[in-house]
Amino acid sequence: MPVPWLRILRTVIGISDFALTPARGRAGGEEDERLVPGTRALGQLETRLAGVVVAALKEAFDRDSRRLELEREQLEAEHRRAERMLRLELLRQAGDREVGRLRLLAGLAAGSWLGTLFFAARLAGGSLGARIALGGGWALLLAALALSFVAQSHVADTLSRTDGPSGQSAALPSGIAGQLSPWLIVIGLALIGVAMLSA
Repeated sequence: MPVPWLRILRTVIGISDFALTPARGRAGGEEDERLVPGTRALGQLETRLAGVVVAALKEAFDRDSRRLELEREQLEAEHRRAERMLRLELLRQAGDREVGRLRLLAGLAAGSWLGTLFFAARLAGGSLGARIALGGGWALLLAALALSFVAQSHVADTLSRTDGPSGQSAALPSGIAGQLSPWLIVIGLALIGVAMLSA
Protein backbone atom coordinates (compact mmCIF):
# COMPACT_ATOMS: atom_id res chain seq x y z
CA MET A 1 0.00 0.00 0.00
CA PRO A 2 1.32 3.42 -0.88
CA VAL A 3 2.27 5.81 1.85
CA PRO A 4 0.06 8.94 1.93
CA TRP A 5 2.84 11.45 1.92
CA LEU A 6 0.62 14.41 1.22
CA ARG A 7 -1.58 13.70 4.25
CA ILE A 8 1.42 13.33 6.48
CA LEU A 9 2.92 16.56 5.20
CA ARG A 10 -0.36 18.43 5.76
CA THR A 11 -0.64 17.09 9.29
CA VAL A 12 2.92 18.19 10.15
CA ILE A 13 2.28 21.67 8.73
CA GLY A 14 -1.03 21.93 10.62
CA ILE A 15 0.65 21.01 13.94
CA SER A 16 3.45 23.52 13.42
CA ASP A 17 0.89 26.25 12.59
CA PHE A 18 -1.07 25.36 15.71
CA ALA A 19 2.07 25.56 17.84
CA LEU A 20 3.14 28.95 16.46
CA THR A 21 -0.30 30.61 16.47
CA PRO A 22 -0.42 31.69 20.13
CA ALA A 23 3.04 33.34 19.90
CA ARG A 24 2.07 35.27 16.77
CA GLY A 25 -1.34 36.14 18.12
CA ARG A 26 0.08 37.94 21.16
CA ALA A 27 2.51 40.10 19.13
CA GLY A 28 -0.02 40.94 16.38
CA GLY A 29 -2.85 41.42 18.84
CA GLU A 30 -1.59 44.82 19.99
CA GLU A 31 -1.46 46.06 16.37
CA ASP A 32 -4.93 44.69 15.74
CA GLU A 33 -6.25 46.45 18.85
CA ARG A 34 -4.90 49.78 17.63
CA LEU A 35 -6.67 49.43 14.24
CA VAL A 36 -10.03 48.43 15.67
CA PRO A 37 -12.78 50.88 14.63
CA GLY A 38 -13.57 53.48 17.26
CA THR A 39 -10.05 53.63 18.72
CA ARG A 40 -8.10 56.85 18.87
CA ALA A 41 -5.20 55.71 16.64
CA LEU A 42 -7.53 54.76 13.80
CA GLY A 43 -9.37 58.10 14.08
CA GLN A 44 -6.13 60.05 13.73
CA LEU A 45 -5.11 57.96 10.72
CA GLU A 46 -8.49 58.54 9.09
CA THR A 47 -8.26 62.27 9.81
CA ARG A 48 -4.82 62.52 8.24
CA LEU A 49 -5.90 60.52 5.20
CA ALA A 50 -9.02 62.65 4.81
CA GLY A 51 -6.88 65.81 5.00
CA VAL A 52 -4.54 64.49 2.32
CA VAL A 53 -7.46 63.55 0.07
CA VAL A 54 -9.13 66.95 0.57
CA ALA A 55 -5.86 68.78 -0.18
CA ALA A 56 -5.34 66.71 -3.34
CA LEU A 57 -8.90 67.34 -4.49
CA LYS A 58 -8.59 71.07 -3.77
CA GLU A 59 -5.35 71.24 -5.74
CA ALA A 60 -6.95 69.38 -8.65
CA PHE A 61 -9.98 71.70 -8.62
CA ASP A 62 -7.76 74.79 -8.43
CA ARG A 63 -5.67 73.53 -11.32
CA ASP A 64 -8.79 72.81 -13.37
CA SER A 65 -10.29 76.21 -12.58
CA ARG A 66 -7.04 77.94 -13.59
CA ARG A 67 -6.98 75.91 -16.80
CA LEU A 68 -10.61 76.75 -17.56
CA GLU A 69 -9.97 80.44 -16.86
CA LEU A 70 -6.95 80.41 -19.16
CA GLU A 71 -8.96 78.69 -21.90
CA ARG A 72 -11.77 81.23 -21.46
CA GLU A 73 -9.28 84.11 -21.76
CA GLN A 74 -7.77 82.53 -24.87
CA LEU A 75 -11.22 82.13 -26.43
CA GLU A 76 -12.08 85.75 -25.66
CA ALA A 77 -8.79 86.94 -27.13
CA GLU A 78 -9.36 84.82 -30.22
CA HIS A 79 -12.91 86.15 -30.51
CA ARG A 80 -11.66 89.76 -30.27
CA ARG A 81 -8.97 89.03 -32.85
CA ALA A 82 -11.54 87.48 -35.21
CA GLU A 83 -13.84 90.49 -34.82
CA ARG A 84 -10.94 92.85 -35.49
CA MET A 85 -9.93 90.87 -38.56
CA LEU A 86 -13.52 90.97 -39.81
CA ARG A 87 -13.70 94.75 -39.30
CA LEU A 88 -10.39 95.17 -41.14
CA GLU A 89 -11.58 92.96 -44.00
CA LEU A 90 -14.85 94.90 -44.30
CA LEU A 91 -12.90 98.14 -44.22
CA ARG A 92 -10.53 96.88 -46.91
CA GLN A 93 -13.44 95.84 -49.11
CA ALA A 94 -15.12 99.23 -48.62
CA GLY A 95 -11.83 100.91 -49.52
CA ASP A 96 -11.50 98.78 -52.64
CA ARG A 97 -15.04 99.72 -53.71
CA GLU A 98 -14.39 103.42 -53.13
CA VAL A 99 -11.08 103.33 -55.00
CA GLY A 100 -12.82 101.48 -57.85
CA ARG A 101 -15.52 104.16 -57.99
CA LEU A 102 -12.91 106.92 -58.03
CA ARG A 103 -10.94 105.17 -60.79
CA LEU A 104 -14.12 104.90 -62.82
CA LEU A 105 -14.68 108.63 -62.38
CA ALA A 106 -11.08 109.33 -63.39
CA GLY A 107 -11.47 107.13 -66.48
CA LEU A 108 -14.75 108.82 -67.36
CA ALA A 109 -13.19 112.28 -66.98
CA ALA A 110 -10.14 111.32 -69.07
CA GLY A 111 -12.27 109.61 -71.74
CA SER A 112 -14.63 112.57 -71.93
CA TRP A 113 -11.75 115.00 -72.28
CA LEU A 114 -10.12 112.89 -74.98
CA GLY A 115 -13.47 112.50 -76.75
CA THR A 116 -14.00 116.25 -76.85
CA LEU A 117 -10.62 116.77 -78.49
CA PHE A 118 -12.20 115.52 -81.74
CA PHE A 119 -14.60 118.47 -81.63
CA ALA A 120 -11.88 121.02 -80.89
CA ALA A 121 -11.09 121.63 -84.58
CA ARG A 122 -14.77 122.26 -85.35
CA LEU A 123 -15.15 124.65 -82.40
CA ALA A 124 -11.81 126.44 -82.98
CA GLY A 125 -13.32 128.48 -85.80
CA GLY A 126 -16.55 129.09 -83.89
CA SER A 127 -17.69 131.97 -81.77
CA LEU A 128 -15.87 133.26 -78.73
CA GLY A 129 -18.60 131.99 -76.41
CA ALA A 130 -18.27 128.45 -77.81
CA ARG A 131 -14.50 128.49 -77.35
CA ILE A 132 -14.86 129.77 -73.76
CA ALA A 133 -17.46 127.09 -72.98
CA LEU A 134 -15.20 124.40 -74.52
CA GLY A 135 -12.20 125.64 -72.51
CA GLY A 136 -14.27 125.78 -69.33
CA GLY A 137 -15.57 122.25 -69.96
CA TRP A 138 -12.06 120.97 -70.53
CA ALA A 139 -10.85 122.69 -67.34
CA LEU A 140 -13.66 121.11 -65.34
CA LEU A 141 -12.97 117.64 -66.80
CA LEU A 142 -9.26 117.93 -66.00
CA ALA A 143 -10.10 119.21 -62.50
CA ALA A 144 -12.40 116.21 -61.98
CA LEU A 145 -9.57 113.92 -63.12
CA ALA A 146 -7.13 115.55 -60.69
CA LEU A 147 -9.63 115.50 -57.83
CA SER A 148 -10.37 111.81 -58.36
CA PHE A 149 -6.64 111.06 -58.07
CA VAL A 150 -6.47 113.15 -54.87
CA ALA A 151 -9.49 111.30 -53.46
CA GLN A 152 -7.89 107.93 -54.31
CA SER A 153 -4.74 108.85 -52.43
CA HIS A 154 -6.88 110.04 -49.48
CA VAL A 155 -8.71 106.68 -49.34
CA ALA A 156 -5.43 104.75 -49.62
CA ASP A 157 -3.91 106.86 -46.86
CA THR A 158 -6.95 106.29 -44.64
CA LEU A 159 -6.71 102.54 -45.24
CA SER A 160 -3.02 102.45 -44.38
CA ARG A 161 -3.50 104.41 -41.14
CA THR A 162 -6.65 102.62 -40.00
CA ASP A 163 -6.35 99.86 -37.45
CA GLY A 164 -10.01 98.95 -37.71
CA PRO A 165 -12.12 101.35 -35.69
CA SER A 166 -15.43 99.76 -34.82
CA GLY A 167 -17.67 102.35 -36.41
CA GLN A 168 -15.87 102.64 -39.73
CA SER A 169 -16.64 99.46 -41.63
CA ALA A 170 -19.43 100.38 -44.08
CA ALA A 171 -17.81 103.09 -46.20
CA LEU A 172 -14.64 105.11 -46.36
CA PRO A 173 -14.86 108.84 -46.87
CA SER A 174 -13.16 109.99 -50.02
CA GLY A 175 -13.34 113.56 -48.85
CA ILE A 176 -14.68 116.57 -50.66
CA ALA A 177 -12.56 115.74 -53.70
CA GLY A 178 -14.38 112.45 -54.21
CA GLN A 179 -17.75 114.15 -53.83
CA LEU A 180 -16.94 116.97 -56.27
CA SER A 181 -15.51 114.79 -59.07
CA PRO A 182 -18.83 113.51 -60.50
CA TRP A 183 -20.34 116.99 -60.40
CA LEU A 184 -17.37 118.51 -62.19
CA ILE A 185 -17.64 115.86 -64.92
CA VAL A 186 -21.35 116.56 -65.39
CA ILE A 187 -20.89 120.34 -65.46
CA GLY A 188 -17.88 120.06 -67.80
CA LEU A 189 -19.80 117.84 -70.25
CA ALA A 190 -22.74 120.21 -70.06
CA LEU A 191 -20.49 123.18 -70.94
CA ILE A 192 -19.00 121.27 -73.87
CA GLY A 193 -22.53 120.39 -75.02
CA VAL A 194 -23.49 124.08 -74.85
CA ALA A 195 -20.36 124.94 -76.86
CA MET A 196 -21.32 122.33 -79.51
CA LEU A 197 -24.84 123.70 -79.78
CA SER A 198 -23.69 127.30 -79.99
CA ALA A 199 -21.07 126.64 -82.66
